[in-house]
Amino acid sequence: MRSSRWTPIAGWLAATATSIVLASVALLPVLRTNAPEDRALAQLPASDAGDFPAPLPSATAPAPTSTTPTPGAGTGTATKPRPTATRTTTTTPPRPTTTAPKPPANTAPPTTTEDGWTVTTAGDGKRTYVRSFRVEGGQAVIRVTSDAVVQLVTATPADGWQVQKVQDTPDNLAVYFNETGHSFIIHATWHNDRPFAQVSEIGS
Repeated sequence: MRSSRWTPIAGWLAATATSIVLASVALLPVLRTNAPEDRALAQLPASDAGDFPAPLPSATAPAPTSTTPTPGAGTGTATKPRPTATRTTTTTPPRPTTTAPKPPANTAPPTTTEDGWTVTTAGDGKRTYVRSFRVEGGQAVIRVTSDAVVQLVTATPADGWQVQKVQDTPDNLAVYFNETGHSFIIHATWHNDRPFAQVSEIGS
């Protein structure tokens, strides 16, 4: 009874093994045939290693840059940058120095008036006398100095009149304002250490 039970199983195993053997034998010629790609590669001439391009130079990786960890990094808390205080220096421009101009020295000698003459005394003690004379025939300005010099400064005749100067010595001067038959004479001289003047009229 037991042998009859295993008989079909043994027959099935034998048939399966026979099928495997037959399939292997049938595929053996196919496996031995080279693939077309293999035959093409076998026919290529051997190439020299020098025909290949030179290998590219290897790139040098940059050295890693060390970074200093920022305080508070990784803790989940953002660190706010501190404001930089800027110190502003205000430079006050120098004040212009103003030097008050010195008043000019009063070099003018003092003046006085004597008998109608304006007297000016110089530093060396020399005195100058100036006086203006006005008459009907015109106007004259005479200057006399203490060293006995008499000078006519200006002489302006009136309309219809003529002026004439007469001086024979430095200390004696006469100014004439003339019209027909009528004259005015201004006579100035140095006398007794002072100027002396006299006005006269001749004719009418």
